[in-house]
Amino acid sequence: MTKYGVVVGSLRHHSYSRGIAAALVAGLPADAEVTYLEIGELPLYNQDYDEASPASYTAFRKAVQAQDAFIFVTPEHNRSVPAALKNALDIASRPFGENVWAKKPALVASESISGIAGTLANHVLLQTLDFLDMPHMQQPELYIGNVGALADEHGHITNADTKAFLADSGHKFSKFVNEHR
Repeated sequence: MTKYGVVVGSLRHHSYSRGIAAALVAGLPADAEVTYLEIGELPLYNQDYDEASPASYTAFRKAVQAQDAFIFVTPEHNRSVPAALKNALDIASRPFGENVWAKKPALVASESISGIAGTLANHVLLQTLDFLDMPHMQQPELYIGNVGALADEHGHITNADTKAFLADSGHKFSKFVNEHR
């Protein structure tokens, strides 16, 4: 059984990112153990905490360490990833030399209500994951544009072709994970 951590960059209650994550998870094997790692309440990373971490940092690092692979889904904020997502990446990669993300396979999906599809956020996130030593699935690229037309008011993906594409991508990711374990 493989443990998949899901990190959603959007904190919004009915976020499209969470709907995309659910559609990706639908393609994972039936015996996959899926844990959504919540990032919204983590205090901002502060290097002063490296010596005496808040309990939330310690719990988050342990949760990251317990996973075998990660699915990241993010919107684009100001041509980058949301601050909460970057903060979570920083917390679990510090203190220096104690990066718990390392070697864990990753899948990155981005979305936007525009046609740009969060492309820049996707690439910013991939660049960070490269530095964190996380192998990531290259194909298919998951840029979901005009997501508002593909989902309902609760963020659930309702477009049949998009749901099928995302589930197939989740299935391909499970194969990628097995190749990188």
